[in-house]
Amino acid sequence: MVEFFQHIINGISLGSIYALIALGYTMVFGILSLINFAHGDVYMLGAFVGFYVAGKFQLAQNPSLGSLLFVLISAMVICGIVGFVIERFAYRPLRGAPRINLLITAVGVSLFLEYAGQIVFGADPKFFPEIYTPDTEWEIAGVSINPLQITVLGISITLMIILQFIIFKTRLGRAMRAVSFDHKLASLMGIPTDRIISATFVMGSALAGAAGVLVGLVYPKIEPLMGIMPGLKAFVSAVLGGIGNIVGAVVGAVTLGLAEEFLVGYWIPSYRDALAFGLLILILLFKPTGLFGKATNEKV
Repeated sequence: MVEFFQHIINGISLGSIYALIALGYTMVFGILSLINFAHGDVYMLGAFVGFYVAGKFQLAQNPSLGSLLFVLISAMVICGIVGFVIERFAYRPLRGAPRINLLITAVGVSLFLEYAGQIVFGADPKFFPEIYTPDTEWEIAGVSINPLQITVLGISITLMIILQFIIFKTRLGRAMRAVSFDHKLASLMGIPTDRIISATFVMGSALAGAAGVLVGLVYPKIEPLMGIMPGLKAFVSAVLGGIGNIVGAVVGAVTLGLAEEFLVGYWIPSYRDALAFGLLILILLFKPTGLFGKATNEKV
């Protein structure tokens, strides 16, 4: 029973990281009906921004929660700017083009970020500095809890709550929901759709940047291709929950994190990465709309 609860804690911690990435996928899809395959690589950039910011200010010499928050905010700001640039110069010129053009562009941007990262950062793996190192592990009823996991979970939940507040309690959020409902109608009502779409990319990319730092904190090995598999798993999480649905993305991510952890703990660890793709096939076969998605009719 102790081992069971240990796997639950590990799975929720992993799922919270997937959720931060999945939220970017689901937000962009909800606004543009576009799968932004470059999103996983923005997550990779977040990890490297954290790596270089921590090195520049020598934060590993004085590990603290303040150092972590400084690196986290820096990565979110830089990745938000990158998200804005991607939307402005890669996707906006193709706004009226067929969707296949946008899809191919998304794949191209993803490849550009991956191999530009190898040129700029180097292909060799790097190790994320210890900018926050809690002293001891906690033990509750025999279950060992790493304070880093609780920190990651707490930061992830805080960011998700802030996102929910923005979407449902602010003018920007109302505008985002209006643009998601109908671009042209929102534009006729005076909503600056281009700015709202850019803001969506900025927020989604900032969350991905935060996920990159949190992963570097828990799994310190980072490299330029690190965004491929987590990006795909986050996409599966978004589809599982119902892509375009914020709550669904979080539920799907936590579900996938728990499923991976139990697979590793009780069955065959080598199937861990295959699990996400197996789930994706099952979703598309039996419930293409996901857990919280709604079927829509599309004119062709």
